[in-house]
Amino acid sequence: MTDPIADFLTRVRNAYSAGKKVVEIPSSKMKVAITQILCEKGYILSYKVVEGTPFNTIKIALKYHPQTKTPAVKKIERVSTPGLRKYADVDNIPRVLNGLGIAILSTSKGIITDKEAKELGVGGEVICYVY
Repeated sequence: MTDPIADFLTRVRNAYSAGKKVVEIPSSKMKVAITQILCEKGYILSYKVVEGTPFNTIKIALKYHPQTKTPAVKKIERVSTPGLRKYADVDNIPRVLNGLGIAILSTSKGIITDKEAKELGVGGEVICYVY
């Protein structure tokens, strides 16, 4: 596997499209940070890092609309790839759906959203868009 972040996003996207309630993903510090942002912004219900013998996993409880059963995430899209990194300075941080979605960035201050990066005045690598 050459891109573990793309694998993480694809597993979440596929679990939503299949109507799953929980998805398990191999854990890393960056994946846990992205999952924490998704939980804080309301795109997933909760998550838990399960420590196992060979490797740790993240259990993510997915969120759906109570009546219509539509997923909370309409689209989750990888932006920067190992073959083509996408960086944005503080003046050119992208707005997702005119501020309705979020862009997740890897900065010198850690993994943060586009709004937090503008407040802190830092740019970085654009990891993904979520809306």
